[in-house]
Amino acid sequence: MIKDLPENIVKDVAIAVALEGENIHSKTWYVYLINLKNEPIENVLITAKGYGEKNGEQIKTSTLRHMFPVVNENAFVLVEPIDEATFGLNNEYWLSYYIGKDIYDKKFIFLPESIVESNFIKLPIVNKPGVMIR
Repeated sequence: MIKDLPENIVKDVAIAVALEGENIHSKTWYVYLINLKNEPIENVLITAKGYGEKNGEQIKTSTLRHMFPVVNENAFVLVEPIDEATFGLNNEYWLSYYIGKDIYDKKFIFLPESIVESNFIKLPIVNKPGVMIR
C-alpha cells in the first residue's frame, strides 16, 4: 500500500533559526518557516521537539505543535522562540502541508551545536542572520 502513494518531495521550503537581537545578558532567537515557492502552502502543521544527551543524561523537551492555515508564496511565518540552552540538543521540526489536495511532509533537524555564528547566512525573505535547513 505504501508503495502506491505518490512521492511528494518537499522543495523550496525551509526552517530557519534567526538571531533576533542581543544584549549584555542574552541573545534572542526565533524559529521561522520560510516558503520560497511561488505558490502558497496550506494547512501547515509543524511539530517541534528537542532531544539528546547532556552531562551523560538523556533529555527530551516538550513536543509543541504549531498550525498555520496559509503561508503565502515567498513569505515566512514565526514558528516559535527558541532557548539557546537547547542548542546542545537535536532540535527537530516536522513539517506537513498541502498544495491543493497533495500532502507533503519533511523532518528538519538542527544537530547539536549547529546553530553557531560560523554557520550563519543572511536568511532569504526574513533578511536576518541565522542558520537554515532546506
